[in-house]
Amino acid sequence: MRILFSSVLFLSAIAFIAGCDLDPSKTINGVYSVNQVIDTSGATIATRFIPPDGYERKSADSSSFGFYLRNLPLKKHGSAVHLYNGSLKGNQSAHVAVINMSVGNRDLQQCADAVMRLRAEYLFHNKMYSAIHFRFVSGFNCEYSKWREGNRVGLNGNSVFWQKSASADKSYASFLKYMETVFNYASTLSLEKELRQIELKDVEIGDVLIRGGSPGHAVIVVDLVENTDGEKLVLLAQSYMPAQEIQVLMNPMNSKISPWYNLDEQLKIYTAEYTFEKFQLKRFN
Repeated sequence: MRILFSSVLFLSAIAFIAGCDLDPSKTINGVYSVNQVIDTSGATIATRFIPPDGYERKSADSSSFGFYLRNLPLKKHGSAVHLYNGSLKGNQSAHVAVINMSVGNRDLQQCADAVMRLRAEYLFHNKMYSAIHFRFVSGFNCEYSKWREGNRVGLNGNSVFWQKSASADKSYASFLKYMETVFNYASTLSLEKELRQIELKDVEIGDVLIRGGSPGHAVIVVDLVENTDGEKLVLLAQSYMPAQEIQVLMNPMNSKISPWYNLDEQLKIYTAEYTFEKFQLKRFN
């Protein structure tokens, strides 16, 4: 059974996001900041979001997860977030950009699912197939390498097992079917157990803020900049419930740097639609 999360705190503080020339017609939701500039012509995270004064991006290896996330394609500036069924998300004030990636046509790719999708997409496109595996809430390890060989997940009561029921298929379409199976049986509860805890000062692109549970939530660090004192700012992305397009979040607590976040500036980490504790930053092994 799929674990769903619900009813989280939405913070009403407004973060102001700018177009390049501070023209309100080019802003998100008609508001902007005099401190943070967005290059509205930028087609990726790295080219859309300019670091605040005094900060810069550190180079990332082109084969790394960080490089992949930093270069995710974005929809046109000002795009709305759509649900899996094509409807508009009710809250259109939480995001500053929409990642140009399919959400599917089922209510599956929610918060933890989006994190797993991004991780798996990176591994798939870098041909690291054996590294693609996620545990279900039951503990079953769903390995993509077995799926590619034609094995499918079988259920018998509480027992989960592999059964050979399809031809070997290495296609991207089959990979997406594998991910739908993962989305059905994994959640924040299972993903949290797969990740290891990280100190905030050591944050890297690809790290995950996650609270396992029902409700629970997860957001992922998709970019990072740093100043000469070693202070880091990050961009966060999420999906939500119902399943929806992955979106880059605004910062509701600090309009001067929004959409960038300083994870260490508050007692708790207040994102646009959820609140995390500082010990809930984790990393893929």
